[in-house]
Amino acid sequence: MAFELMSLPFPKDSLGPTISARTLDHHHGKHHATYVTKLNEFIAGTPLEKQDLESIIKATANKTGTERKIFNNAAQVWNHDFFWNSLAPNGGSAPPEPIKKRLEASFGSFENFRDKFVEAAVGQFGSGWAWLVAKDGKLEITTTHDADNPLITSGYALWTCDVWEHAYYLDHQQNRAGFVKAVVEQIANWQFVGKRLAEAERK
Repeated sequence: MAFELMSLPFPKDSLGPTISARTLDHHHGKHHATYVTKLNEFIAGTPLEKQDLESIIKATANKTGTERKIFNNAAQVWNHDFFWNSLAPNGGSAPPEPIKKRLEASFGSFENFRDKFVEAAVGQFGSGWAWLVAKDGKLEITTTHDADNPLITSGYALWTCDVWEHAYYLDHQQNRAGFVKAVVEQIANWQFVGKRLAEAERK
């Protein structure tokens, strides 16, 4: 069964000025859609065609040739699905108290978490992703290059910010730090973080 492009879980014009409808036209409607199309093309007629997205990612990680192309597109589909769920109109601001306490326990304060997350995102050289993950009972910040994600690195993904240029350049030009800070402060979906954190604690 072919994979389909995930519908945005919010109105396309609801994340401004942090992420404009114009950016989403390109980012979701073109970049994300192309990853879905390419993934379906690469897995057609193969045993992977009947597997779920996470299984495909794990089966093709660290491979070469066509399997690497499958991984890149499958992981980018997963990453983008996760990113859209990480965002919410009128989100951001101070997280709910249970999440705030977990952030404070791991980073000292919410503000310190925000600053360290922005620093990590800016420090990711080239294209990639910044992640908040749960690992060994603590929360950590990590980054991945290109399509890589915590499914093949370490930690249980709780939240992410896309730092490929197409995620922010139309709205923020070269100001990656300003973009990431605005995402954390203005449109972070803390309810999604809470849901993922509960899942991590059950595993």
